[in-house]
Amino acid sequence: MKKQVINLLEKAQNITEYWSPKVVGEVDDSYVKIAKVKGVFTWHDHEEDEFFMVLEGQLTIEMKAGSVTLNKGEIYVVPKGVMHKPVAETECIIMLFEKKTTLHTGKVKSELTKSIEDQL
Repeated sequence: MKKQVINLLEKAQNITEYWSPKVVGEVDDSYVKIAKVKGVFTWHDHEEDEFFMVLEGQLTIEMKAGSVTLNKGEIYVVPKGVMHKPVAETECIIMLFEKKTTLHTGKVKSELTKSIEDQL
């Protein structure tokens, strides 16, 4: 297996569309993804846990039970089945760690939904 160092912030510079995650690595049955986000995403949930890490900027994850705000270097795991809506007032770069079976917007379809093929 080829060893490869990946600079996530450099990879993020190639992303031109907000809310369009890109796969940058694999760990067993999970994908490591990065995304540029800005504005409001759609309410959705997943059948799997979803790991968020802010690399640059600030991200708020709204949930029915309350919100969490993440700054650079901070992480949060949204438990499976929890409805959530990420929001970024200004451009934010995030890393996601998700099972390969995780659908971008869960069972919710919106104009922001990306297939796994779009993310590869």
